[in-house]
Amino acid sequence: MNFQDKSAFISIVGRPNAGKSSLLNRMLGQKIAIVSDKPQTTRTRIMGVLTEGEHQLVFTDTPGMHKPKTSLGNYMVRSVKESVSSADACLLVVEAGREPDETENALIKRISEMDIPAVLAINKTDLLKQKEELMHLILTYSSMFDFEAIVPLSARTGDGVPALVEELKKLTSEGGHFFEEDTLTDQSERVLASEMIREKLLRNLDKEIPHGTAVIVEKMKQRENSILDIDATIYCERESHKGIIIGKGGKMLKKVSTSAREDMERFFDCKVNLQTWVKVREDWRNREGIMRSLGFSEKDFQ
Repeated sequence: MNFQDKSAFISIVGRPNAGKSSLLNRMLGQKIAIVSDKPQTTRTRIMGVLTEGEHQLVFTDTPGMHKPKTSLGNYMVRSVKESVSSADACLLVVEAGREPDETENALIKRISEMDIPAVLAINKTDLLKQKEELMHLILTYSSMFDFEAIVPLSARTGDGVPALVEELKKLTSEGGHFFEEDTLTDQSERVLASEMIREKLLRNLDKEIPHGTAVIVEKMKQRENSILDIDATIYCERESHKGIIIGKGGKMLKKVSTSAREDMERFFDCKVNLQTWVKVREDWRNREGIMRSLGFSEKDFQ
């Protein structure tokens, strides 16, 4: 280990659908976090690692801060608070054209209490019609907290993202790198595969149905000819939801599975044989046994 190398653990926080996962993917140059236009897409803390020369940025992408209604929701909010507590710095992501509310106030209060540096990323600037709105937002947030830097950007187009990375590098400190240079994420291949399927459910299903779904990869094995066999089970909360997920003649399940398989083949760089099934587990978001099988630990329910 070269102790002159610099690193920082950075927690990415913000309201649901602010674009945190999109921004993480853009900074890493590789998709490791699922993205959809529905809030609360991210359920767990996802670590991404960016190593450029002497600098290593270890990001934690957290669920969007919201008022929880289920045991799963309680876990999501708790993971945000714990992530801030264990970070060297915070990256607060907000939306251009949207005034700060109680969510941003609560996050800024938490950052202030922990007495850690923070950078503000104003995302979705490409959607702004009046640039005066951006200056107003910068002044508003500047009055709320002494940010190390405020960077307007668009995670969708990439505009402003290199400038953000340079600002974040200033928050690193000497002590060596914690991960190998080619490390991208701490997520297992099974988790990445299950999240790719869940992303397609979020993108293709309406309203509350996708939030009531969970995906578990039961089998993941590579053949001698390099084809990757993946068996996955999609859990939903109602029998009626099962019918919608499968679709008439199995069309919806096929659409979701085909799209997920294509993503898997790009990510794993091999042919994938994906088999999916749909099962009903009523009210699973409040059932600890099922949530444990999804990777949540006992302490997450305390």
